[in-house]
Amino acid sequence: MLPVLRALQDTKERHIGEIVNFVIEGFGLTEFERAQMLPSGQSTVIGSRIGWARTYLNKAGLIEKMPGRGIYKITDRGLKVLQRNPERIDNTLLSEFAGFADWVNPKKDEPSKADVRVIDSNQTPSEALQAAFTTITESLSSEALDTIKSLSPLFFERLVIDLLLKMGYGGDRRDVKESLTKKTNDEGIDGVINEDRLGLDTIYVQAKKWEGSVSRPEIQKFAGALQGKRAKKGVFITTSDFTKEAREFASNIENKIILINGSELAKLMIDYNVGVSVIDRYEIKKIDSDYFVEE
Repeated sequence: MLPVLRALQDTKERHIGEIVNFVIEGFGLTEFERAQMLPSGQSTVIGSRIGWARTYLNKAGLIEKMPGRGIYKITDRGLKVLQRNPERIDNTLLSEFAGFADWVNPKKDEPSKADVRVIDSNQTPSEALQAAFTTITESLSSEALDTIKSLSPLFFERLVIDLLLKMGYGGDRRDVKESLTKKTNDEGIDGVINEDRLGLDTIYVQAKKWEGSVSRPEIQKFAGALQGKRAKKGVFITTSDFTKEAREFASNIENKIILINGSELAKLMIDYNVGVSVIDRYEIKKIDSDYFVEE
């Protein structure tokens, strides 16, 4: 992590490729070492490790992701850490910062499935693998959401279209795109999409790329627009979150309104492979007892 941070110490915005080259040259890696691959064959070892270093530094607030694909910059906090001239940067140092500490252990007062990043010797191999999988998934989810927030509202609309299609809604992509980009002239509705390929029912969609939490008045406005269309189903998708009052209102009205916040959106993207790609796949096997039965 220290070499990655030093690659940004001149305060310039740099692409991840430049950071990789800086670290490779700093370590003086041979061509063979540079080309060494993970068992999956989908990524180099050095590339994977630099990727995780970037994630950890970002969570601790020492670097920040800039608009654009794979662009990073050191923060004031990161510069202050370098001024301390540390011999290395590890999890102990990063734990000084609340952002990283909260990411490593979201709920310190109670165990949870999210609290799995520290793998100890008491875990079985299956538990350790599950812990690692959860860590990777949560990191990917966070990175996906950060990327969405750095892009335009138009791209966010296209992402919503792709996700809904992957989830089985709509029919032909051209029809879905037209229905979502065509304004309905009703305040609180961005577009409509077929619930199924036959169009037996329609769902009204509201997609908002926001920073602040969506409050109850916004959901009331959306519900009112649905009533104006005599519609009973709606989906409100946001990159942020919903207030408690907004969720309570949505759950207590006659119309069925599904609220999807940023975290849930990122999870759905991972589940349906929208904006993500598979780089590793492992199969866990066990003995087939029926095979080893002698007749």
